[in-house]
Amino acid sequence: MQAPNTYRRMVWHHFRKRHLALLGLWVALMFFFLALFAPLLANNRALVLRFHGKWTWPVWSHEEGIGYQTWKELREQMGPGDFAWWPPIPYSPTEINLLENLEPPSRRHWLGTDDNGRDVLARMIYGARISLSVGFVAVGIALIIGIVVGALAGYFGGWIDHLISRLIEIFLTIPTFFLIITIVAFLPPSIYNIMVVIGLTGWTGAARFVRAEFLKLKELDFILASRALGASHGRIIFLQMLPNAMAPVLVSAVFGIAGAILTESSLSFLGFGVPPPTPSWGDILSQSRDYIEFAWWLTTFPGLAIFLSITSYNLVGEGLRDAMDPKLFH
Repeated sequence: MQAPNTYRRMVWHHFRKRHLALLGLWVALMFFFLALFAPLLANNRALVLRFHGKWTWPVWSHEEGIGYQTWKELREQMGPGDFAWWPPIPYSPTEINLLENLEPPSRRHWLGTDDNGRDVLARMIYGARISLSVGFVAVGIALIIGIVVGALAGYFGGWIDHLISRLIEIFLTIPTFFLIITIVAFLPPSIYNIMVVIGLTGWTGAARFVRAEFLKLKELDFILASRALGASHGRIIFLQMLPNAMAPVLVSAVFGIAGAILTESSLSFLGFGVPPPTPSWGDILSQSRDYIEFAWWLTTFPGLAIFLSITSYNLVGEGLRDAMDPKLFH
């Protein structure tokens, strides 16, 4: 059996030979970077300010009354020794300016403004946070449920396996998206509710993969030896079988993130997603329906962001699936 670090190097070696998968990884990392550093990239507060000899970091301040208009007035009062360093996009995603509504892309607003004068680029950067948060948290919930359920079914077999298999089949017969809409419609609008609902309805894929791997692994010699030595069920499941069954689960998780992002965007587009004024790619796309004839930027840029993010994770998932193929290790 190969050492884990050798296996990881071999997987990475085969993965980076797939140029589309590598490109998808870079695009996914770009969106992750935008989401992680959103307050430093788009904000109506200065990153660093020196005013009247005092240094402050307004971007980290939560004091009331500190906003773009306030700092704009301060900028006019700055003396020779004062200094201000602003984010690349000096606008908040919720900052309304009706005098600049529906402006096309320009040097002032790189991706234009919406019907309330809010900067589209700032809203898209913060929208990446919402989409990726929903994707990772929802998939995390689904993986926890799927791994536990699949491990119990595959390890113990018998009536437990039959019961869990029938439960999985029941979930697979239900249209997941309509089930999510039905549940979300009865819950208060919240990003946390969306995460939980997507996670609770998306565990079947991981459960099936783990069950199949456990059915294969439990007949191998090292598992039979552990049972003969008196190892507990928990030790065998979590320390010996589960690490050897995670490869297909990780691939499924990457595909699941893309699916969760698409589901959240669809819910926001239909009005069941994150409540306003929180920015979301689907919400920006939904606003464009009334102005699609002349405000093309409200449709093009959020649609392109959704397309690129979903495509990138699908490419990474396909690359991982091929790179983890044991037939390549020779």
